[in-house]
Amino acid sequence: LLLLLILTATTLYGAKSIDIDLSKQRLYAKENGRIVFSGAISSGKKGRSTPTGTFRILEKKRFHVSSKYPEPHGGAKMPYMHRLTKRGIAVHAGYLPGYPASHGCIRVSTETAKRLWRWSHVGMKVRIYGSASNFRYARKRVKHFSKKRVTKKNLYQRHKKRRVAQKRASHRYRKYTENYRKGYEVIEIYDNW
Repeated sequence: LLLLLILTATTLYGAKSIDIDLSKQRLYAKENGRIVFSGAISSGKKGRSTPTGTFRILEKKRFHVSSKYPEPHGGAKMPYMHRLTKRGIAVHAGYLPGYPASHGCIRVSTETAKRLWRWSHVGMKVRIYGSASNFRYARKRVKHFSKKRVTKKNLYQRHKKRRVAQKRASHRYRKYTENYRKGYEVIEIYDNW
């Protein structure tokens, strides 16, 4: 009976896994090969890339504080932490800017982290694959978030450019109508002559 309970528990736990696609910046929670839920992530930035491969959840900690980052003394909050490596790579709740931006960890939204916390268990298989450098929206997002803030000076410059464009357009229109009138008058004079 004990052996039967152990076998059923291992098969139930073996059916769950987490897939993390770095090229799409998505996390997929799978049960029996089917996606149960998914969420956006922010993986390691250039120079601090997230390692790929198959890992197991070594530890779960609801309220964890980093001992490594920010350097030198640490102190960054990592709620709903799932440790994947002994060197500190983990899945945890954090800020999602829309592109790879962490120090190697995998950040997820707080909602996804809470759901993952309730759903996962220690020893669960986590598969990380893809490349964050292939993330197709990274450049667009960086440009979007690094746009200049709208100030009075910027608005004035935009208004000035618009006025110059309007003056040019009205000048072209005036020139065109003058030429058209001159041509019309010449034709009239010629007909009368």
